[in-house]
Amino acid sequence: MARRQVDEVRDGVELTSLDAEAFDGAGVTKRALLDHLDAVAELLLPALADRPLSVVRARPGQAPFMQKNLPRGAPDWIPTVDVWAESSQRTVHYPLCHDRRTLLWFGNQRAVEFHPTLVPHGATTTGELVIDLDPPDGAGFERVVAAAHPVRAALAELGLAAAVKTSGATGLHLVVPLSEQLPIDDAFAATRAVCARAAALAPDIATTAFIRDDRGGRVFLDPTRAGGATLAAPYSPRARPSLPVSFPLTWDELDGASPADFTVGTVAGLLDGRPTWSELRPAPAALQEVLLTEGRAIPVPRVAAMHEGKRRKRARERGA
Repeated sequence: MARRQVDEVRDGVELTSLDAEAFDGAGVTKRALLDHLDAVAELLLPALADRPLSVVRARPGQAPFMQKNLPRGAPDWIPTVDVWAESSQRTVHYPLCHDRRTLLWFGNQRAVEFHPTLVPHGATTTGELVIDLDPPDGAGFERVVAAAHPVRAALAELGLAAAVKTSGATGLHLVVPLSEQLPIDDAFAATRAVCARAAALAPDIATTAFIRDDRGGRVFLDPTRAGGATLAAPYSPRARPSLPVSFPLTWDELDGASPADFTVGTVAGLLDGRPTWSELRPAPAALQEVLLTEGRAIPVPRVAAMHEGKRRKRARERGA
C-alpha cells in the first residue's frame, strides 16, 4: 500500500491531507481543525485529563460517527482504560488524552468532537452539577438563552452559581461548582431538583419532560449529566458546517451571543485577554440538603420514560 504524503509534522505527529475539507459539507479544511486544536490545547486538555474519551470522527463520504474504543493501529503511547458497558455487555477500551501530541493525533484522524466523561476514571464522587439545555428542533438560540435565566435564578435561590458555555451545537451547558464532593447518585438527584425548580419558574419556556413528544416546543432541562455521562468539552469543535466550537461565555455576553460567532476559524482570535473556562467558573458553594430530598423524590427520567412508553404502548394496543 502506498504511503500517504505527509504535509507537516507537529510534536512528532505526521499530519496528512491538511488542505482537504475536514468532512463533507464542513466548509473548512482539516488544517483549520488542527490549527484550532493546537491553539486551544492548553485550555482543552485539562477537561480531558484522566477521563475516558469518546470522539466524533467525520470522514469524507461518511456521516459523522461516535468512536469510543481506541482504534487498532493507534500509537502505543496513547493510554487506555477499560470500562464495562452494561448496555452493550462488552468492555470498551477508552483512550485518555493527556497531551498535545495525542490531541493532534486524534485531529489527524478527523476526530472533530471531544466528549470526556464528567468525572475521572474510577471516581465515585463529583464536585459539580451539570445541566444541559436542549432546545426543540428548529428553535433559535434565543430560546435556549431564555431558558438559561430561570435555571440561574433557581440556583441563586439556593446560594449556587453556574458557569455557562455554548454546546457548540444549539444548546447551552451550565456547570455548578460545589464545595464538597457528592456521590454520583446524589449529584443526579440534586440536578433533577434544580431542573424541576427552574421549570416551575418558567413553565412556558422550560420543561423536564424526558419524552420528546411531551415537551411542547419548550427547552429541555436535561438532568442526566453526571458520573460516566459525557459532554462536549469546552473549546471542542462540533461536526457541523463551519465547525462551531463549545465556547465559554460570561452571563453578560449570553443574551447577545450566537453559536455561529465561535468556530474553528474565529476562536483562536478571541482568546487573548478573555477569561478561560476555569476562570469563569464561580466559587464553589455548599449544596443544601433540601435539594437532595427533593431530587430523590423525583423519578429517574430515563426509567420513568421507559415505563411511560410501555404504558402508552399498552394503551394503544387496547384501543386498536
